[in-house]
Amino acid sequence: MTYCVGILVREGLAMLADTRTNAGVDNISTYRKLRLIGNDGERLIMIASSGSLSTTQAALQRLNHGIMHPETGQLETLATVPDIFSAALAAGRAIRASRDALEGLSQADVNFNTTFLVGGSIKGEPTRLFLVYGAGNTIECHPDTPYLQIGENKYGKPILDRALDYDTPLNEAVKVALISFDSTIRSNLAVGLPIDLAVAPDRQSAAMTRRIDADDPYFTDLSHRWSTALSSALATIPAPPYADTPA
Repeated sequence: MTYCVGILVREGLAMLADTRTNAGVDNISTYRKLRLIGNDGERLIMIASSGSLSTTQAALQRLNHGIMHPETGQLETLATVPDIFSAALAAGRAIRASRDALEGLSQADVNFNTTFLVGGSIKGEPTRLFLVYGAGNTIECHPDTPYLQIGENKYGKPILDRALDYDTPLNEAVKVALISFDSTIRSNLAVGLPIDLAVAPDRQSAAMTRRIDADDPYFTDLSHRWSTALSSALATIPAPPYADTPA
């Protein structure tokens, strides 16, 4: 299991992914699930992945070597796609081809599904964010709900719904996302630190990146403050009047 979230607000894009892989309680390791392609001032493509590690690796290799465009017959890579929408479509074709190939190699009951978040900006286009499903289809992030999640999303969703909108400042959006991760990590052992973070203002094809480890002072303080704030808020809410009603 994993947890990844992409947030697209008016000021720009933030993408975060945990690094825990789990093949059983005695086989837990760390694997990077957030990757940046370009980040050179002209081209920025962020990809976060959730699901089968073998399918993810195969799809990324196909994207590096080239995946056939069905209309032009030409090979496309993430270094040559003209825009982010084309990058999302290419990622979908790569996932589908990789999953189908792997499923053909085994009759065992193995799940080869994977999903991607694909976002960024190429040559100054407006920043966009897409969720790419295992079947290759995509949905785009829109201002009404300015985030997309993949993986173990239910624990982190409530804070995103309550505290995030399209006009939230980008740095505030990153704070909300980190609280979302803190909530998920506390509730699910299959999601864990380190967290990889990438942040890019709109139309800027360069991102700030950071890895947040267990000893990161800001994340440690955020986690403590959020727990304290929740306890304090709970204390200010009156007990339900029917709690002491005799049966």
